[in-house]
Amino acid sequence: MENHLLFKIKSHAQNSRDFIIDLLFPLECAACGREGVLVCPACLRRIPYKKSQSCLGCKKEDPFGRFCLPCRLNHHLNGVWIAGDYENQLLATLIKNLKYRLLRGLADDLGEFISVFLRSLINRARLAKNASSEEPENFTIPPRALLSLEQVILMPVPLHQKRYRWRGFNQAEAISRAISRRLSLNHRPDSLARVRHTPPQAKLNEKDRLENVRECFSWSGPDLGGAHIILVDDVVTTGATLEECARELKAHGAGEVWGLVAAKG
Repeated sequence: MENHLLFKIKSHAQNSRDFIIDLLFPLECAACGREGVLVCPACLRRIPYKKSQSCLGCKKEDPFGRFCLPCRLNHHLNGVWIAGDYENQLLATLIKNLKYRLLRGLADDLGEFISVFLRSLINRARLAKNASSEEPENFTIPPRALLSLEQVILMPVPLHQKRYRWRGFNQAEAISRAISRRLSLNHRPDSLARVRHTPPQAKLNEKDRLENVRECFSWSGPDLGGAHIILVDDVVTTGATLEECARELKAHGAGEVWGLVAAKG
């Protein structure tokens, strides 16, 4: 009974917050101004996808966004998949409006944007696998996570409870759920937790970012048994947060661990 009452109170508070936000920021497409939507389907489709992926460390081009061999030695993370370019004004606006103006409905739009990108990566991986017998000299081994979707778990980068209470939701979790629905991927948002509150990464340099998130995350679920993890977030900069999540997940049995984001900040 108490849990049910608490759920109703939280739902009422969230609905009240959404109502106030709608009054302050009437719904209209961030690009063309069409009323009734935060971004219209036509404008969303016009956001370009990144033409190529690369090693997040040294920027060497790689078709699947893997860390190159020298950079790989210093990372638990296998690589990062970046859907779009933060320099695109509309994409940047959608991310900022979700994160800072708390327009939660944009998570579904960003989830759609990232889902289309991820489907293209999956298709690219399948083509690369099939090409192995035809052109072995040009064969690029695709990530196992893209070829074994039944072994993949989507996980949002978690927020600390303090920040979650202020925002009212985790934007990474909302995006991750939208991707999971569209691609029918296993989604597990609850077992990876942020156990230490830290200053925002945006205010720190690269070295301080690594220290800021060190031992910030804790896994409370069962051993992952070699499952491949796709960590979902809105933006990646240096990858320090994703790397620390990957370190914790691999310590508990994860196979490959990849980052998946809307853009690089």
